[in-house]
Amino acid sequence: MKQLMLGNDAVARGAYEAGVKVVSAYPGTPSTEITECIARYDEVYAEWAPNEKVAMETAIGASLAGVRSMCAMKHVGVNVAADPLLTVAYTGVNGGLVICAADDPGMHSSQNEQDTRHYARLAKIPVIEPSDSGECRDFMKEAFEISETFDTPVILRLSTRVSHSQSLVEPMERVEKETKAYEKDIPKFVMMPANARGRHVVVEERYKKLQEFAATTSLNRIENPGKEIGVITGGTSYVYAKEALGDSVSYLKLGMMYPLSDTLLKEFAGSVKELWCLEELDPFVEDYIKSLGITVHGKDKLSLIGEYTAEKIAAAVLSETKEIAFKDVPAAPMRPPVLCPGCPHRATFSVLSGLKYTVFGDIGCYTLGAAAPLAAIDSVVCMGAGIGMAHGAYKAGLDKKSVAVIGDSTFIHSGITGLINAVYNKSNTTILILDNGITGMTGHQNNPANGLTLKNEKTKQVDIVKLAESIGCERVFVVDPFNRAELKEVLERETAVDDVSVIIARRPCVLLPGIKQGPKVQITDACRGCKACMRIGCPAIRFNEGKASIDINTCVGCGLCLDTCKFSAMELLKEDK
Repeated sequence: MKQLMLGNDAVARGAYEAGVKVVSAYPGTPSTEITECIARYDEVYAEWAPNEKVAMETAIGASLAGVRSMCAMKHVGVNVAADPLLTVAYTGVNGGLVICAADDPGMHSSQNEQDTRHYARLAKIPVIEPSDSGECRDFMKEAFEISETFDTPVILRLSTRVSHSQSLVEPMERVEKETKAYEKDIPKFVMMPANARGRHVVVEERYKKLQEFAATTSLNRIENPGKEIGVITGGTSYVYAKEALGDSVSYLKLGMMYPLSDTLLKEFAGSVKELWCLEELDPFVEDYIKSLGITVHGKDKLSLIGEYTAEKIAAAVLSETKEIAFKDVPAAPMRPPVLCPGCPHRATFSVLSGLKYTVFGDIGCYTLGAAAPLAAIDSVVCMGAGIGMAHGAYKAGLDKKSVAVIGDSTFIHSGITGLINAVYNKSNTTILILDNGITGMTGHQNNPANGLTLKNEKTKQVDIVKLAESIGCERVFVVDPFNRAELKEVLERETAVDDVSVIIARRPCVLLPGIKQGPKVQITDACRGCKACMRIGCPAIRFNEGKASIDINTCVGCGLCLDTCKFSAMELLKEDK
């Protein structure tokens, strides 16, 4: 029976039905649910890895051992995993190996826009791209077949809209795959230079075979032939194009985005008078079409930036504004991201904001410490960068006091090596690890620092204090960020010391199960409208008609605001006292 299924859930279902045995990932929106969904199946071993590089290496090892394996990550995670990715393209596989990479056009939850297809071209491995949940399931199964047929890893490229939309999927039975025998093969799997030279020849030969496959595979298909306008598209752009253009054009729907078939592209281009290529983000297919000497419209009429819409496509291709379904539905009001009421990070950043330090931030919930009114963070680049940047600024002679801020999960992901570098190279960096006991930004995933696996099984817990001390840190302190006076004292003391200091601001995320809420707060008539309470940026505190108020439905009773008012206008609600 068909059922509505999230794109990421459908990817997981496809992998399950294809007989996948090992799955490793690091959570990253919009890819996170793939691994959470596949963890429901007892036949599959699934884990959260410390980072994407480790996740890919785990999947490669499982493939080498002869089982179908998969790793999942968002687009910037592919950057972290690029080293093993580009070399496994040389070694090939034993059991099928699929890399699920979810791009984020529009940057709904990311620090950049990035087109994963470039990695496929760089590695010379195939990339296939579904357009809806049904194709997510089907293409996932096809990806494993391609991987084993052509002895190659395969990238399944997703996007936010495909990962997080729902469409009908008809679940099928799982097909158990027999574990392939492992045979020692040094020339194939040991990439020292002498062997790698020989494997490069194999990669080029494989590319030609994949090009031939692209000309005949059902992943690519021509629809509605015989029209004057032809559109080459795939992924979510195909859905937008169908909505905008309907049957007024012919389509070459690409499910396999790389390699591309010269024969298929030329055949389709020759059947129409006007050719368009619609794709998010870069002109990846468009540039290849032009290299064949074919005239094509695309990025000359549509943007390189952000997502497409049906309206944008209609305006570009048909040179008219077309009424699209749901046009009368009012747009949802903008809701800027904000730290949750009771978030321990708010306490930390309220202290840092007052100290006026230079703060090198990182990727996580705490990135929101850069938002007004806290505005406490000076820079954010990528996972784990804050520590290295703070060290570099010190070595460059930055005369202001500076702090690197990083979360517990991000510290495990890619902060440890930065700390080693700072200690080894005699830095004076102050590192503030915000330990809220969970990977919060992507929806509460476990990590090595909280002692629970993906399936909530108890495991060994990384002790961040002992880890820092083992690296050589002689100044390691644990503080409760809600004790703001102590946190301020420790920060002022440690930033004045000529040595590396690690301060662990430890308090659990307020949204974790079992966290008890405190008494709620109300504002009395003593309020003078000074707005001091507004400076902590709590969404429960409102300001209307010259006075502050607290929404008791939003307030979680953390008490952070109580010491912000100089006029004693805040008190605990009587029924909560």
